Amino acid sequence: MNNINELVIDRSGPLYQQIKDLILRKIGSGEWRAGDRIPTEHALVAELKASRMTINRALRELTQEGILARRQGSGTFVAPSKLESGLLEIRNIAAQIAGRGGVHSAELLRLEEIAVPTALKELMAGQGSRIFHCLMLHFENGVPVELEDRYVNPALVPGFIRQEFRAETPSGFLIRTMPYSHADHRISADIPTAEQKRLLRLKEGEPVLTLERHTWAGDEMITTVRLYHPGSRFAFGGAFTADR
Repeated sequence: MNNINELVIDRSGPLYQQIKDLILRKIGSGEWRAGDRIPTEHALVAELKASRMTINRALRELTQEGILARRQGSGTFVAPSKLESGLLEIRNIAAQIAGRGGVHSAELLRLEEIAVPTALKELMAGQGSRIFHCLMLHFENGVPVELEDRYVNPALVPGFIRQEFRAETPSGFLIRTMPYSHADHRISADIPTAEQKRLLRLKEGEPVLTLERHTWAGDEMITTVRLYHPGSRFAFGGAFTADR
């Protein structure tokens, strides 16, 4: 799989991000499937008139996001499809969906600046009395798969409130603009609220699978998010290696 005759970029926005988006479109459309080898760095440099450093950054980030797999001596391949969400990594849902051959879309339901809710005052202690709140519904091939309920620290990410999140998800924006030092999370199966049941199109009696994650830059909280998923069609997975 090394045909790049149709790879065209529009030269607007960061070039490495355009190249990432271009590759994601190829995967999302099904033209490049799991296990296919993508064009070499050398071929991409020649075809897209981009520097090797730019191409390398795009491929490296897609590899870190689990979309591509790089095999020494063999090339770069579309990673195997995943039917679950990575548990031990912070990933962009749009990239995850594209990586398994799906089409991502989203609906921004709320983007506002509010007083810090009581439940978050301990996490935000000494970091101000206001916070950004974002509620977004994510779809895979037109089916709702995740309700993202996110709070963001205005002192660390002041530009968050000015985003429209049409071409980029909130998590994608945060990963790109605000390096984090560590994160903690917990998973639970919960009874959905009426709003969650309606938005996620849950069946009667179906639970929501909730991932709650706090992401930090040192001692300051960057963001806290609750990601709600339909319990009948979503799973989390992960792997780790024991210390020796």
